[in-house]
Amino acid sequence: MAKVVLPLAKGFEELEAVALIDVMRRGGIEVTIAYVGQDRAVLGANGITLMADTPIAEVSADAFDMMVLPGGWGGTYALAEDAKVISLLQEFKANKIVGAMCAAPYVLKKAGVLGHDYTCYPGSKDEINHPGYREDSKVVVDDNVMTSQGPGTAVCFGLAILERLGGVQAMQSVKEGMLLDYC
Repeated sequence: MAKVVLPLAKGFEELEAVALIDVMRRGGIEVTIAYVGQDRAVLGANGITLMADTPIAEVSADAFDMMVLPGGWGGTYALAEDAKVISLLQEFKANKIVGAMCAAPYVLKKAGVLGHDYTCYPGSKDEINHPGYREDSKVVVDDNVMTSQGPGTAVCFGLAILERLGGVQAMQSVKEGMLLDYC
């Protein structure tokens, strides 16, 4: 079974985090929610709190196949300033998979792991300021870097991750079960 770590910091985009976690878990991927900061209960950008599983300080890249970041500027800035998050992204990029959506490709850029082609929330592209922005795709896969646009594309991003880590059959089963024919 594939394993994914999803770090959360205060101000994360709740819809993105929950959609990613839900789609991946439905497809059989083990998802660990890691918190950045002092509190296991992480407050999102829209006032919804999620309980994380473990502190980011205890996460080892060896234990996971992928690290994926939800967006939300508050959480994105906190992730970008966390040395452990940055070092983990660099470790994952070397021989595993990294992913980010909405504003979070900003963190990938800061870590030096953002691919040549990527997408993000359209309002974030100027701050990310990286060549290769693609506005024509909900999800962009550039070798072992996966990116997506925002809240409305989160389930599609989850399916793309599921296909990559769990295979077409697992992805197709979740897609049909969730009536995601628009992805």
